[in-house]
Amino acid sequence: MVDDKYYSPTELAEILNLDPRTVRNLIKNGDIKAVKVGSQWRIGENDFETFIKENRNVDEN
Repeated sequence: MVDDKYYSPTELAEILNLDPRTVRNLIKNGDIKAVKVGSQWRIGENDFETFIKENRNVDEN
């Protein structure tokens, strides 16, 4: 499936209320799948949704 929408780490940080460095670390550690376009990281909407689903219950434990 091809993503129609892509987010920058800064956009994801705003959505998730995280520091952009935290999002970049999640990408670096492989926790969020991302692609590099030139020098910029981009996270597909499907990969973002997968990350949310996989980590939905983390705060509840």
